[in-house]
Amino acid sequence: MPEDSPAARLLRLMAVPARPVLAPGVWDGLSARLAVRAGAAALHASGGAIARAAGQPDLGIIGLAEMEARIGEIVEGAGGVPVIADADAGYGGPLNVAHAARRLARLGVAALHIEDQPFPKRCGLLDGVGVVAAEEMLARMRAARAALPPGGPLLIARTDALKAEGEAAALARMRAYLAAGAEIAFVEGLEDAGAIARAAAALHPAPLLFNASMSATGLPLPPERLGALGVRIIIYPGDAQRAAIAAMARCFATVLEAGDSRAMAADLAPASLRDGVVGTGALMAQEAAWRGGA
Repeated sequence: MPEDSPAARLLRLMAVPARPVLAPGVWDGLSARLAVRAGAAALHASGGAIARAAGQPDLGIIGLAEMEARIGEIVEGAGGVPVIADADAGYGGPLNVAHAARRLARLGVAALHIEDQPFPKRCGLLDGVGVVAAEEMLARMRAARAALPPGGPLLIARTDALKAEGEAAALARMRAYLAAGAEIAFVEGLEDAGAIARAAAALHPAPLLFNASMSATGLPLPPERLGALGVRIIIYPGDAQRAAIAAMARCFATVLEAGDSRAMAADLAPASLRDGVVGTGALMAQEAAWRGGA
């Protein structure tokens, strides 16, 4: 694997002892740039957040082409910071999975995760989540593994079987997915310290990815303790978008009620941040230099 590849950069971050990689969820180029500006060492291109940004729920409505366009924005906005891409259930059968893996790999993502829900999938936090037969998911893993180039992206297997079939079945599935070529284990629905510890023991030495969907109410264990158990990546898919939704809703209501946004002026990003995060000044200077022959 080339030392400067996105996958290699993510692996180096994962190798830092006792401290998992914290990967905020982003959904477009602007949110990616803001996360990097805040100091994020890796980003999670959240399928749910991307769907909601398009005005759709996280019910598998958004297809590969739409996801690919947004993830491309995110990779560009990340500026070399590794991006973990949500590939949902692979957008169909094994041939579709292989196609999706190749397309996302060409974007330069560091890793991608594929889940064992039926297609179309739904948010793992919703009721009614089911899983395909284990053999179907193994076919997805084999297809993705065959399609991904030797230098990455890393392949992350996600199982939603914890809610649908119970802990023992979920862990048995994940062991099989790892044997089929997955490199990182993502067991959706782990919510307490005991379940995390049991998953870590059952799947050792595979690195774990933990979904901090309960971040707003607190993690079951601090990141350092999760790291000691074998969690190497923590993703925060919806936190930033929930904050953005609340801020936008307040701004729209204020403008429509008062005719301007002065009542919340202190909460508005200054123009210097708005334009600076997308590099407006630098690009204008570059254009001027080109026009001047420099």
